[in-house]
Amino acid sequence: MNKLKVGIAGYGVVGKRRRECIDIHPNMEVIAICDQYFKKNSGVMEDGVCFYKNFDQLLVEKIDILFVCLTNNIAPKATIAGLNAGLHVFCEKPPGRNMEDIISVMKVEKKHPNLKLMYGFNHRHHNSVKDALSIIKSKKLGEVVNLRGIYGKSKLITFNQGDWRTNRIIAGGGVLLDQGIHMVDLMRLFVGEFEDIHSFVSNNYWKHDVEDNAYAIMRTKNGIVAMLNSSATQWKHRFHLEVCFERGSLTLGGILSGSKSYGEETLKVVTVNDSNDSGSLKEVITEYKNDPSWDSEINEFFDCITNDKKISSGTSIDALESMKIVFSIYYNDKKWRQTYNIKNPNEHNVQQIPLTN
Repeated sequence: MNKLKVGIAGYGVVGKRRRECIDIHPNMEVIAICDQYFKKNSGVMEDGVCFYKNFDQLLVEKIDILFVCLTNNIAPKATIAGLNAGLHVFCEKPPGRNMEDIISVMKVEKKHPNLKLMYGFNHRHHNSVKDALSIIKSKKLGEVVNLRGIYGKSKLITFNQGDWRTNRIIAGGGVLLDQGIHMVDLMRLFVGEFEDIHSFVSNNYWKHDVEDNAYAIMRTKNGIVAMLNSSATQWKHRFHLEVCFERGSLTLGGILSGSKSYGEETLKVVTVNDSNDSGSLKEVITEYKNDPSWDSEINEFFDCITNDKKISSGTSIDALESMKIVFSIYYNDKKWRQTYNIKNPNEHNVQQIPLTN
């Protein structure tokens, strides 16, 4: 088959990582990229790939797929432009700065039912997460009772990110919207939607106009409780998600990343021994040495395009519901809501948006 031609909007760390995966895919090829930091408005790289400074210029190229790896303020505009240009679009999380951004994208998506739109909730594609989800669905440990999650790093600014992540006008939020949304998405994946949310949000340490810590306790309709801390004062990077069941628990510890800063990726499964009254436990720990998530994600997207399948993971609905939880956490801290004029996400007009993909 002819290779699908790809354009990448935003050629920073994530854009380059996406290109590495596309370059080894047998049926996709990158023919153009754009990034505001190119010194020239346009040109051709040594490997023959065209480059531009603006994503509007990129859309002039004859491409089939647009990968959006831009800052939060531009990502929804580029996604909409890509859909309106007749392109399949893969957009990194978060889908924008606020609820209005994702709603505006979904309205355009509705007009193009033949096109595929997928969001990069990459953690879903880690093998440890897939194995954990399989255990939850099997119910071999019984029903889920509660979840506890911590996702933290040492600061908001890193050497390769500049300072846009601390600028509310560009980012829309801080560590919760940037990083914690992954944990929110996994909790939704594991137990469904949360309808009762209480929270504390603060920027007491780094003093930026975006949060450096968010604490939430959330409950589903059927009573499953989740506790979440998304932090930029963790000092040692940490990813930890524990799921407690009626007859045991599982713990996701560490997550493989390019920086390797979150440690080894493991899944610990604890099973209660029901054969006697001793309360003895069986514990099994699995270590994951490789991270196939980036390739897996792109392969799934390609399969949906070429075989006209519905996007099943990382849909616009996933993006909408995860954003709704993030902004409910912001909103339900009264001081944070008043300081930053956070709107109630449940008051946004989402009724006219289709809830199936």
